[in-house]
Amino acid sequence: MDFKDQIKQFSERVSKLKDNIHTEEATKNAFIMPFLQILGYDVFNPMEVVPEFICDIGIKKGEKIDYAIFRDGAPIVLVECKHWKQKLDVHDGQLLRYFHVSKAKFSMLTNGLIFRFYTDLVEPNKMDEKPFLEFNIEEIKDGQIEQLKEFHKAYFDVDNIYQSASELKYIYEIRQLVNQEFHEPNDEFVKYFARQVYPSVVTSKVLEAFRFLVKRTITNIINDTINDRLKSAISKPDSPIQEEPTPVVLSPGANTQEREIVTTQEELEGFYIVRSLLRQKVPSSRITHRDALSYFAIFLDDNNRKPLCRLYLNNSKKYIGIFDSEKKESKVEIQTIDDIYKFGSELDSTIEIYLDTKK
Repeated sequence: MDFKDQIKQFSERVSKLKDNIHTEEATKNAFIMPFLQILGYDVFNPMEVVPEFICDIGIKKGEKIDYAIFRDGAPIVLVECKHWKQKLDVHDGQLLRYFHVSKAKFSMLTNGLIFRFYTDLVEPNKMDEKPFLEFNIEEIKDGQIEQLKEFHKAYFDVDNIYQSASELKYIYEIRQLVNQEFHEPNDEFVKYFARQVYPSVVTSKVLEAFRFLVKRTITNIINDTINDRLKSAISKPDSPIQEEPTPVVLSPGANTQEREIVTTQEELEGFYIVRSLLRQKVPSSRITHRDALSYFAIFLDDNNRKPLCRLYLNNSKKYIGIFDSEKKESKVEIQTIDDIYKFGSELDSTIEIYLDTKK
């Protein structure tokens, strides 16, 4: 069973058992310890997972955090747990104090349903007020599972996680802002649209009228997008399994929708995997992507003369295209995007070709 399946199974377990969990200790035993085991850590090995880890805070001695995950004799992740019915917002201050006196670079606050991961992006050795990764295990998305996988014992790399934490943190905050504007658009957001379509001065009365219109328009756009995709899925005939992805051929009269390239969540997840595999070689900003009608291409420095790989994920069979020193592509079938992790050495060899200035 791969990591994604384990998380999905754990999600179902939490939903089934939570109503029978009545104490914080029961939450730890039923949810937190199994979760740490899924991440690859032996919860019964005191060299890997230390329960009731002591964090002396100033003159306060013997302060304890629920768990500390260790590697090479030092804590790498602090874990603070609460009962599944408790809200986490009132407990992050406690974790912040522990983080400040610990050598751990990451911390996790959870009640077994909500999981929040923190680091020190804003100020060194001081835990950020906002998490860089947060999810509800009962509603966890595939992209969040890929992000969580970086905390697995087999893949854990402090530098890699820290580099991606900044991006994830801002994506999370932007997502929150966008979601807020979609539900309750503020004055500036409404004015941006009103000034472009309203022929006169945007008074307070006009502003309120447009607030309703903007909110309604956003809702309509979202509904139309969902309906279009549902119609497309329903009307698309079943196609036979093919060894090669079928190229899309557009006639001169094809409309805009037929020409549109849609980047899927799975393609982006594949990109994040490739980028994480190559971070030891180059900064993550140098790993870029472009989507095409029949494949998803990943480059070095956004240069089409420096292809790193291609992902073919939108047909019955999935493939990864690997390039050799002559930039000749070899396509290998994969079962899931997790299989991309198996091609780390091949990707390393490809990027070395471009990093070697003699070639």
